Amino acid sequence: MEVLPFAVSLLAALALAPALQRSLVDGGFVRENYRGARIAFPFGVLIVFAAVVALVPLAPIDELADAGILRPELGLVALYALGVAFLGLADDALSGPSRGWRGHGAAVLSGRFSTGALKAVGSLGLALLVLRGREDYLLSVAVLVLSTNLFNLLDLRPGRAVKAFVLLGAGLTLGAWDADPLWALGLFAAPVLVAGLYDLRERAMLGDTGSNLVGALAGLWLVLTLSTTGLAVAAAVLLGITAYGEFRSLNALVERAPVLKHLDSIGRPHA
Repeated sequence: MEVLPFAVSLLAALALAPALQRSLVDGGFVRENYRGARIAFPFGVLIVFAAVVALVPLAPIDELADAGILRPELGLVALYALGVAFLGLADDALSGPSRGWRGHGAAVLSGRFSTGALKAVGSLGLALLVLRGREDYLLSVAVLVLSTNLFNLLDLRPGRAVKAFVLLGAGLTLGAWDADPLWALGLFAAPVLVAGLYDLRERAMLGDTGSNLVGALAGLWLVLTLSTTGLAVAAAVLLGITAYGEFRSLNALVERAPVLKHLDSIGRPHA
């Protein structure tokens, strides 16, 4: 029964995606990708839409039939995921020219409003709220916030953020031999696959709405799976990659590494 939220939200995403893609394009909600193609944006809203639609049958079944299909962690997951998605959507709609932590910091210091800075502070506030009561509280908060931001840095090419999410989830699940975190995240994780397919095939762009949400789910997966030692290692790795991305180019790094370049190109249309 634990697989039901994953399955229902996946079906909801598959049903909603074509109409949402057309509606965004028809409404003028498009943005140029790295090749100059104007495509639907921000398609990351599909993840939220599918998750909340899936709750229409799932929540009554769970309550009235006492089926236990919605895991206790869903409240934590939903609050953080929906909050981060809202902050990402605000950044997509209202963002200025500032990019990266240094750019947003400079904007704030100069007295300008920065949706990126708001997103960073808001994600921190949400993480501090939802992770209360954990023994490794501050470490878990650091992992969650760093992961949320990092996937935004990764989302420079079609499908890259979602591929990283799938690889991370597979590694955590197989490494810990524990699928419970997957089922806890399933309501939101399943639509990520559908949104990611549209992103990979260059039919839509996730936007900050989607990339930050995918990063939030990745961070939650880490927090729900790893021990304190594992979280410390994850925090160090996430911090290192984030720092590299701020001062150097993650995209250039991927292009220079043959294995990463090959993985990055799989499934992507070629001009």
